[in-house]
Amino acid sequence: MTTAIYPGTFDPITKGHFDLISRAARLFDKIIIAVAESPNKKPLFDMNERVQMAHNVTESIHNVEVCGFSSLLTEFVREAKADVILRGLRAVSDFEYEFQLANMNRVLAPEVESLFLTPAEQYSYISSTLVREIAFLGGDVSKFVEFQIVEALNEKYGKA
Repeated sequence: MTTAIYPGTFDPITKGHFDLISRAARLFDKIIIAVAESPNKKPLFDMNERVQMAHNVTESIHNVEVCGFSSLLTEFVREAKADVILRGLRAVSDFEYEFQLANMNRVLAPEVESLFLTPAEQYSYISSTLVREIAFLGGDVSKFVEFQIVEALNEKYGKA
């Protein structure tokens, strides 16, 4: 059984994330969405909220599991007995950082492969950061995130 870990902050999970998850679910026996605590990023939603949102958005995909983690990614990957770290590349600008991470992870866990997927064209410009900013400023983010996330953002920003 091949297991892939898709790590990220997912603050919040977007349609671009969902696109990668649903396509990866056809490639692997199991996908674990690993929601990083990421206190240095000062996320809008706490880890439990992000885990719940990711679970709600992906519950229709039978081979997807969602977990939060606060350890080193390679430790989490080993504990989960995963074979692959899945990462998304939206643009060339993502590549240098992701390449550096992949090489570091290869040193820390040489038995684990990194695999990169690109989102569908209509999602290639979406980022959680932009979604949060648009929502904060009162814009409509329903094209970028599922309805549950729109509601969570509106509640968080007092626009419900």
